[in-house]
Amino acid sequence: MNSFKKIKNVLILILFINIAVALAKLLYGLHIKSASMVADGFHSLSDSSGNIVGLVGIYLASKPQDEEHPYGHKKFETFSSIFISVMLFVVSYTILKEAYGRLLNPVEPKITLDSFIIMITTLLLNIFVFAYEYRQGVNLKSDILVSDSLHTKSDIYVSVSVLITLIALKLGIPPYIDPLMSIAISIFIVKAGIEIIKHSSDILCDRIVIDSEKIRDIALSVKGVLSCHQIRSRGREDDINIDMHIMVDPSENIKDAHYIADQLEEKLKKEIPGVTEVIVHIEPYDKNEVTE
Repeated sequence: MNSFKKIKNVLILILFINIAVALAKLLYGLHIKSASMVADGFHSLSDSSGNIVGLVGIYLASKPQDEEHPYGHKKFETFSSIFISVMLFVVSYTILKEAYGRLLNPVEPKITLDSFIIMITTLLLNIFVFAYEYRQGVNLKSDILVSDSLHTKSDIYVSVSVLITLIALKLGIPPYIDPLMSIAISIFIVKAGIEIIKHSSDILCDRIVIDSEKIRDIALSVKGVLSCHQIRSRGREDDINIDMHIMVDPSENIKDAHYIADQLEEKLKKEIPGVTEVIVHIEPYDKNEVTE
C-alpha cells in the first residue's frame, strides 16, 4: 500500500503543475488568437484531467483483496490508463475541428515576446514533469504514471511545434501554418493514446511478462526439478503471476515434492522482481514426456 501512496503524491504534484501550465497556455493563446497555442493549452488541460482519473484509479486499485476480488483491485490502475487514452482521442478531435475552422477562416495571431517566454517556460516544465513522472513510474512499477508520462511526452513535441509556429509567423509565413500545426499536434496526441492502449491491453489480455526460458533456467537450478513445461506468466510488472508444470523423481514422497515446489516458488520471487504468486503443478518424471 505504501507504493500507492507514493504514486498518489506524484500525481497530486503533477496535477498542480499541469493546471498552471494549461492556464498559462490557454489564457495567453486566446489573448493572441493562436489556434496552436490554444490547442496546446487544451492538451495540457487534458493532462490535468488525466491526473484526476489517475488519482481515482489509484484509490480503487489500492483496495485490499476481498471475497469477490481474491486477486485484488490493481487492474483498476490499468483501466484508468485506457480511460486517459480515450480522453486524448476526444481532445484530438476537438483540436482537429478547431483547426479545420481556422483553415476555412484564417486568423493571424499577435506574436509578442511574452508568447515566446510562456511557451519556453511551459516547455521546460513539461520536460521536468515527463522525466520525473516516467522515472517514478518505472521505480514504482506504476501503469498510470508511465502512461501519464507518455501523455506528457507528447506535450513536449506539441510545445516545440507551437514554438515553430510562432517563429514561422514572426518570419512572415502565412497564418495557414497555425491550423496546420494544430493538425500536427492532434496527430501527436492520437499517437500517445495508441501507445497507452497498447501497453494497457497487453496487461488486460494477459500478454507474457517474463521470458519462459528465464523461468525455465531458474526452475532447473532448483535441486529436485528434473524438467519443466507449460510455463506461463501474466500480470503487471509489480504483480506478476507465474504458473508451470515441473517433473520430479517419481520416488519422491508428497512432502518432499511439495518442499521442492516451495523452494522453486521462493527462488522465482527472489530472482524476478514483481512476482507475487507462483502456482506449481508437480508431475512424476517421465523421459518420454519431456518437452524441453
